Order: sequence, then C-alpha cells, then structure tokens
Amino acid sequence: MTQISTFFGLQQSLRGLLAHQRAIDVTGHNITNANTEGYSRQEAVMAAATPYDIEAGLLVDGGGAMLGGGVDIQAFRRIRDGFLDLQYRAQSLRLGEYSGTASAMSQIEEGLSEPGENGIAAQLDKFWSSWSAVANAPENLATRQNLVEQAKVLAGAITDLDARITTIKAQVSAEYSSITGPTGDIKSMADEIAKLNAAIKFAVADGDQPNDLLDRRDVLLDQLSSYAQVSVTDLGNGAISVNFGDAATPLVNDGTVTWPQTLTAPGGKLGALLQLTAPLVPVPPSTTPGTLESYRADLNAFAKKVADDVNALHNPGGTGTNFFTYGAAGTEAASLAVNVTATGVRYATGAATGANDIAIAIAKLRGSGADQSYQSLVARIGADVRNTLRLEDNAKVLTGAIDDRRQSTSGVSMDEEMSNLVRFQRGYQASARAMSTIDEMLDVLINRAGRVGL
Repeated sequence: MTQISTFFGLQQSLRGLLAHQRAIDVTGHNITNANTEGYSRQEAVMAAATPYDIEAGLLVDGGGAMLGGGVDIQAFRRIRDGFLDLQYRAQSLRLGEYSGTASAMSQIEEGLSEPGENGIAAQLDKFWSSWSAVANAPENLATRQNLVEQAKVLAGAITDLDARITTIKAQVSAEYSSITGPTGDIKSMADEIAKLNAAIKFAVADGDQPNDLLDRRDVLLDQLSSYAQVSVTDLGNGAISVNFGDAATPLVNDGTVTWPQTLTAPGGKLGALLQLTAPLVPVPPSTTPGTLESYRADLNAFAKKVADDVNALHNPGGTGTNFFTYGAAGTEAASLAVNVTATGVRYATGAATGANDIAIAIAKLRGSGADQSYQSLVARIGADVRNTLRLEDNAKVLTGAIDDRRQSTSGVSMDEEMSNLVRFQRGYQASARAMSTIDEMLDVLINRAGRVGL
C-alpha cells in the first residue's frame, strides 16, 4: 500500500496550478491564432490524476479506499472534423474547375465585343450594306473602294478573333506548365507535405501532439484539392500518402515526392486547363473536344462560309478572280484576306451600263448562312460563359457554406475563449488558495505544534 505523504495536499494543489496554467496557455494560443488560415482551435483535456491507495487500517470501517491525486493534462486536443474536410475538398475541386474555365471563357466573350459597333456582326452588316451601295451605283469607283475597305475590316476582325483565341490557348497552356513545372505550386506543396510528414512522424514517435504541423498540412491539402482530385491515406505513424488526380503513383508517400506525373483527367483547375487546350479531335481517355479548339473550328467554318458564298457569286464558274482567299483547312479564319482592288470588284455578269446583278445577289446574302453561322457561334459562347459563371457562383456558395460549418467546429470563437480564460483563471486562483491553506496548516503542524501558550 502507498503511504500518503504529509505534503500530499501541496502536490494536489500544484497539479491544479500547472493544469490551469497550461489551459490558459492553450486559450492564449487560440486567441492569437484566431485569424490564422487553417488554424484549428485546441483544447487542454483535463482528467483526474492517478489516485493513491489508502491502507485499510487508516479508515474507520477498516476497508481500503483510493484518494484522488488531483488533476493532470491528458492531451492538447485539436478540434477537427475529418468528414467536413472531405466535403470541403470535394467542393473545392469543383470550384477550381469552374473558376479555371470561367477565366478563359470570359476573355473570349470580351474578344467578341457582341453586341457592339466593333463586333464581327456589326462589320458583317456593314459589309452587306456596302454591296447594296455598289448595286445602287455600280460604276462609282469610290463606292467600290469603300466596299473593299469594309471587306478588309471584316476579314481583320475575323483574323483578330482567331488570334485572340490562339493567344488565350497559349496563356492557358503556359499557366498549366507553370503550375505543374519543377518550381510550380504542385511541386512546392508536395515537398512541404513530405517535410511535414517527417516532422509529424518524429513528433508522434516521441509522444508529442504536433497540432500546428497538422494544421499546416491540412491547409496544403485544401489548396491541392482546388487543382485536382486529392485522396489521402493515413499511414498510421503520423505520415500520410497523397494521391493526386488520376496519376497511378502517389504524389506524396511518407517522405517521398513523385513529380511530375501524367495527368489526363485530374479534375479541378488542372482538369479545366487541360480541357480548354485539348485538341479538336479527342484523345482517349478524353471523349470531348477541346473547348478553345472547338470555338476555332466554328470560327473557321464561318470564315469559310462567308468567303465561299461571296466567291460563288463574284466568280461564277471559278474562272475569274475570287473576292476572298483563305488557307488550308483549319486556318480559314487566320488567313482570310481580300483578293481584289476597287477596280477588280465584279458587280455584274454583263457589261451593260447600270448592270448590277452580282452586287444585288451578294447583298441578298445578308441574314443567310454566314450570318446564322456567326450568330450560332456567339450564342454558343455566351451560353457556355453564362453556364460556367453560374456553376462557379454555385460552387463558391457551397464551398463557403461548408467552410462556415467547418469553422463552427474548428474555428476560434473569441467569446468562448474569453469565457474559458476567466474560467481557467478562477481555477488557478482556487488551486493557489488551496495551496496557501495547506501551507498554513503545515506551518502550524511543523513550527508551532507542542509550543505552550500558543
């Protein structure tokens, strides 16, 4: 049986002082990190200390008993809900995908300038009007010169839009290369996770609780989840394995980083960037053509339609001079050019004064196939942009809602922490008061007992 020391009460009070002091320290840590990204509030978990056995002979009824030893700090618990983390990362994946798509799509929509005076639709309308003007005054050289200039403006607008789509594609490709490059975000985050794995594993093996290191690792996983699908496996020793996108090999496995990797449909922002820049003809396992290349294909079809329709009437039989020229398939919009001068404009099939049948026929093309082809392209891009922005807005709302739920669990509430601060302060003061009382009792026992007259 354990013999109870005379100073046992002091030890109990000391445990109370130390426990409440640690609890105050944890509360202060929470308060100072209230605005730290990814910080999870912590809690000092108190539990009754190991009790002491009291010998049976010391009790009135002769039975044994156990005397409480005070309080101990059992752990510094990190308040975190793993299920909410999974939900947040799943929604962050969607937000990353829609945001990556919306950025490029919005740039294309801006390049259309529709509706507006500088858009292709307005230039096309002026082009048809110029042919009407030629039909009204076929022998007027100035009218035909104005037609040629307007045709050049129209061709320039089409080639400019093609160049803009090409430039956006190059920028998207450059962004993907920057993110996935040897000094990009993915590699740097993977390296940091591997280092954190080593530090956390060492701390766990030493019996410590590396809560702040775990918070930092979770922040990195949250950030990674916006780029591609993230799957985390606990290795049981404090370290984790992280699978990224649809790669066959883990991005991080304990302290090992494997990068670069081949990604085909990773989801998230990287998946959006790959989809935007994919070729027109899908490459397995992809089943859909690249978004930007499909827009270029539609623009090429429109440019070819304008040129072919005008050329068919301007150069019937193909023995004369075409009004427009263009290059090989797939380059029609980029190479569209006016092939005649004012004196070469053909406005009639005969040489009679005032003849204008060709000019009238071309002017009647207004609102036909070419116009409809361009309107279809504009409508498609507009619908895609609206849908992407709607999905992005929804993803932002859902991501924010899940993050709010996560913060309600893991975030720091200043009201709660201030209440805890007062509570632990009172506990510390009470333990100090108990220690003072026991100290006075021992002073009487040791220094005054047996002294006559006291």
